[in-house]
Amino acid sequence: MTTGFSFRVMTWNIHGAVCPAGSHDLQRAIDIIHRHAPDIVAIQEVEGRHQPDSLPFDTLRDALGGHSVEAPTLRAGDGSYGHMVVSRWELEEPALHDISAPGREPRAAITACVETPGGRVRVLAAHLGLGWGERRMQAAKLAHMARASTGPLVAMGDFNDWEPHGPVDRAFLGILPSRTRARTFPVRRPLFALDRIYARPRATLRRSWTDKTARQASDHLPMIADIEMLPEGEARTVRLMVE
Repeated sequence: MTTGFSFRVMTWNIHGAVCPAGSHDLQRAIDIIHRHAPDIVAIQEVEGRHQPDSLPFDTLRDALGGHSVEAPTLRAGDGSYGHMVVSRWELEEPALHDISAPGREPRAAITACVETPGGRVRVLAAHLGLGWGERRMQAAKLAHMARASTGPLVAMGDFNDWEPHGPVDRAFLGILPSRTRARTFPVRRPLFALDRIYARPRATLRRSWTDKTARQASDHLPMIADIEMLPEGEARTVRLMVE
């Protein structure tokens, strides 16, 4: 593994590319993502239903890196809705994991491996449910996936966890100890850190920040982080930054 290699990740719930004022503009969301130039981005609420001639999963993949894993969880005759991971590097061993709760909206987690220039990293992405019990079950499943894998791991997404130390934090305790903490929702006056990035010790969160200009494009702020690949046993202080 290359010492000191850094890469950038981002997670953002784009709210179907509909801004708080109600207008739809996928290109606006793409432009905001481009501004931060993430190497790997997790995108939630990708909406392709009821939009003639719209292929948002394909558009986002082609615009943001060329490699993607898609998790369409709701389907209609004219398209689908869900979340995805897009990477500038090839995504190996892609898999979807059903984490749906009975009687609730279908949910799926994405896992994949990325062979970065600094070494191999596993990515875990999810968009969790709104119910507390549902979220606790889903968090436990994510923690099991993280525990079952070895090496550097980055988990990110919209975890819908309103509590400072809710089910997701408790499930990841001792597995993914590093996490972002900036508030991302609602955009006008963020009160909750729904959108998070967690990392294993060998993939250290060097700094993280949000982008307040994104309030013109979604009801969530994006969370962005720089990850540094460190040799075994080496650690550095995490510096958080909010923009």
